[in-house]
Amino acid sequence: MKYLSYKKIGKGKPFVLVHGYLGGQHMWRFQEDLNSNFELIMPSLAGYGESAEMTAPSTIRENAEQVFDLLDHLNIDTFYLLGHSMGGMIVQEMAAMSTNRVEKLICLGTGSIGVLPNRFETIEESRTKIRTIGIKKTRENIAKTWFIDHQIGDGYQLCLEEAAKATTQAALASLDAWDCWDGREQLKDIKPSTLILWSNRDRSYDKNQQDILYKGIKNSRLEIIEGCAHNAHMEKPQLVNNAIRKFLLE
Repeated sequence: MKYLSYKKIGKGKPFVLVHGYLGGQHMWRFQEDLNSNFELIMPSLAGYGESAEMTAPSTIRENAEQVFDLLDHLNIDTFYLLGHSMGGMIVQEMAAMSTNRVEKLICLGTGSIGVLPNRFETIEESRTKIRTIGIKKTRENIAKTWFIDHQIGDGYQLCLEEAAKATTQAALASLDAWDCWDGREQLKDIKPSTLILWSNRDRSYDKNQQDILYKGIKNSRLEIIEGCAHNAHMEKPQLVNNAIRKFLLE
C-alpha cells in the first residue's frame, strides 16, 4: 500500500497539519518552530508535493481516509489536527468520521461549503484556466490572492515552489472534490474543542462561512486575524503560531 509522503519533526503530542490547494508538506515552514511543543506531522496530499506520483482523489472523504491511513501506518492513535483551506475541509471530515481520535481541532482559513461562496473566482473559472492557460500561470495567479501584498515576505515564493510540484490531475481532482462536498450537516458530529482562525481580508472564504462553522461546531470559538488574507500563517506567522500554541496547551 502506498502512503502519503510526510515530514515529521519535534517531540511531544502528535500534531497533524494538512495543507490546502496546490500545497505540500513544506507549506508549514513558518510553523516549524512549534516543534518545541509538539511532534509535527505534515503530509503531502496525493498529487501534491512529495506525494505527486500518487493519483489525487476526487472527493474530500478519500483525502481524509488517506491521511488516516498514514497515521495508522505511523501507529498514531490520538492527535491534534489542523487544516488550512482545502485541508480544513479534510480535517472537518476526519473529525466527523472519528470522534475519539482528534483531541483538538483547528480550522484555519476554511469553511464547510465546498463551492466556496464569494470566492475570488468560481470553481469553474479556475478549472477553465487550468485547461486553457495551464497550471503554471494559474497557480501564480491564484497564489497572489492569498496575500495582502504577495511581494512582501517569503510566503508567495514558498507557495510557488510547492505548487510547482502539483500535478494537473491533482489540481482538477481537488476542484471536483470541492464541487461535491458540503460539510454543514456533519458539523454537529465534530466533538473535539475547536479553534476557528480566519483573516478579515480572506478572498477565498468569507465571514459567513466562519459563522456557519462556529454555530455548527458546539465546542468551538472563533478568532479573527486583522490585516491578513488567506495565508495568514505566512503573513503573520508569529501571531498565528501563538494562537495555535495557546489553544493546544491550555
